[in-house]
Amino acid sequence: MTETAGKLPRLPNGQPSELLLIIEDDRSLREGLAMNFQLRDYRVLTASDGDEGLRQSFDARPDLILLDLMLPGMSGLEILAELRERGSRAPVLILSARDTTAQKIEGLGLGADDYVTKPFELPELFARVEVLLRRSREAIASQPRIAFGHVVIDPTARQVLRSGQEVVLSAKEFDLLLLLARSMGRPVARETILEQVWGWSYDGTARTVNNFILSLRQKLESDPARPRHIQTVRQVGYKLAP
Repeated sequence: MTETAGKLPRLPNGQPSELLLIIEDDRSLREGLAMNFQLRDYRVLTASDGDEGLRQSFDARPDLILLDLMLPGMSGLEILAELRERGSRAPVLILSARDTTAQKIEGLGLGADDYVTKPFELPELFARVEVLLRRSREAIASQPRIAFGHVVIDPTARQVLRSGQEVVLSAKEFDLLLLLARSMGRPVARETILEQVWGWSYDGTARTVNNFILSLRQKLESDPARPRHIQTVRQVGYKLAP
């Protein structure tokens, strides 16, 4: 795994540049792509096998994933299916030497956003990556607010209001609340919360989730001891009730 060292590149608005994850077992191609994207002011992580690639996909939460199909361990298609099954919305661009129509249909059907056949020209790859990132930025910017009770969640601004007043949440508290809000009315298992909010490499227990739920109730519920919205689902986890 590699990442740009030193100070993170910045976009014109002062925000850190977007993070790409390259999952590719060919070392020369992997390192060449990483270098070229870094020269274009992207941050880059790399993985050389499927298992590491899947872990990085959840732990690092990249803005875009470049995914080879033929990998040691999990295949690219298995990674893609797992990402979408677990709710990852990161754009995925498949890089593959396979150019059959059936292969492309399978990849796109599993949730890939684009498919580039090897060998490819770098300018075309850069253009396709930028198109996917632009679509992702626009989708994030247009995310609707989510409301329950007297609480309003603004996913784009990462802001929470209660009765019109801002509530200060930690990054993990916000991610947990947003995860529950996006599954409004449906139970979310503690194990799923740990994986999606803290990442696969986190070795904490369900007690971590319980403590954060308690904090959210204290900040958002009128009566934290008798929560109306952030509810416990016995032997499963939690749900957000409208």
